[in-house]
Amino acid sequence: MAMSSSSSSSSSSSQKTWIVHGILAGAAIAAAIGAHSYLGRSRKFRSRVIGIIPARYASSRFEGKPLVQILGKPMIQRTWERTKLATTLDHVVVATDDERIAECCRGFGADVIMTSESCRNGTERCNEALEKLDKKYDVVVNIQGDEPLIDPEIIDGVVKALQVTPDAVFSTAVTPLKPEDGVDPNRVKCVVDNRGYAIYFSRGLIPYNKSGKVNPDFPYMLHLGLQSFDSKFLKVYAELQPTPLQQEEDLEQLKVLENGYKMKVIKVDHEAHGVDTPDDVEKIESLMRERNMS
Repeated sequence: MAMSSSSSSSSSSSQKTWIVHGILAGAAIAAAIGAHSYLGRSRKFRSRVIGIIPARYASSRFEGKPLVQILGKPMIQRTWERTKLATTLDHVVVATDDERIAECCRGFGADVIMTSESCRNGTERCNEALEKLDKKYDVVVNIQGDEPLIDPEIIDGVVKALQVTPDAVFSTAVTPLKPEDGVDPNRVKCVVDNRGYAIYFSRGLIPYNKSGKVNPDFPYMLHLGLQSFDSKFLKVYAELQPTPLQQEEDLEQLKVLENGYKMKVIKVDHEAHGVDTPDDVEKIESLMRERNMS
């Protein structure tokens, strides 16, 4: 779905630059720890990649969200169509515990894996789906179904970052945060170290300065709802007990950090347009009309 304006072309070019920067940083780290010798011996390192879109009907903020219509198509379909454009994914499936979502997805051609209602979050649902797949995969990409405008190039960037950073078990992406979103708990913030690894995620403003106000000159980072796991680690993750920070912030990625695992982060130029509440649907539709996206 191409954007027609010249500004869209400029934004795409900028975005690619950010993604490449993040991946090259990961490659430099891999070389520094001697991983280049391993990568040189095996061209198949984390090569088999599955994209999984976890979807559930029950939601405290927006029940039935995956099936909400966005310009005539269910949101889960729009997310699936964007995901299918990523070149690094060998296969894409929807993982759900609800037959209404499953029936909808099968109707537009998606492969569906039925999972249990006991999954506590999308990552656990991805793990269960992975176990039920016939083929084996090295990397699992967890793609949130409420980002119908997710850019496939960012999916590719997150996958490649994990492939060139073997000491990380998890990779994700961040983008500049708008100052007005600094105190919005639905906009998850992230801080990253100088080597491109995540330090912390929070629903609150991080870093937090002495004034207690958003600093318009500070480059705050917004976490995008996209993450990839080493498939072996995904099984470990499912066995880890919930952690204090994870439970307090209600952010599943914190369990990874609290247990001492490394998480690679790439910076991209992407205006996030997630659907958290019913009011967000109209905003998404207006944006799509502006971009001539059908």
